[in-house]
Amino acid sequence: MFLGGLVVYGLRVLPDGIEPWWGIIGGSVLALLMVITAGLLRHSWAIAVGWALQVVVLLGGFLVPALVIVAIIFGGMWAYATIKGASLDARNARRAAPPEPSNGE
Repeated sequence: MFLGGLVVYGLRVLPDGIEPWWGIIGGSVLALLMVITAGLLRHSWAIAVGWALQVVVLLGGFLVPALVIVAIIFGGMWAYATIKGASLDARNARRAAPPEPSNGE
């Protein structure tokens, strides 16, 4: 996302009255929030925060249309990671659980 901020800065697509360097600041903050969110995924609310950050990237498509492609690619990877992660957590929980007694024991 830092690179997306550089694109916003370089193309000077922010509205009049907003300095172009705010694009770099916004991209840097967004990238930092994404890294922090990835570290907090042990909490269930962090998945929703990750989706909200993906929506912010998608909304960046109003400034730079190429960010829509970035949002689709990384949003798809985020979706896969959350779905696959949940299935792996369920599988690991089943393996860690004590075995169920069979009939007659």
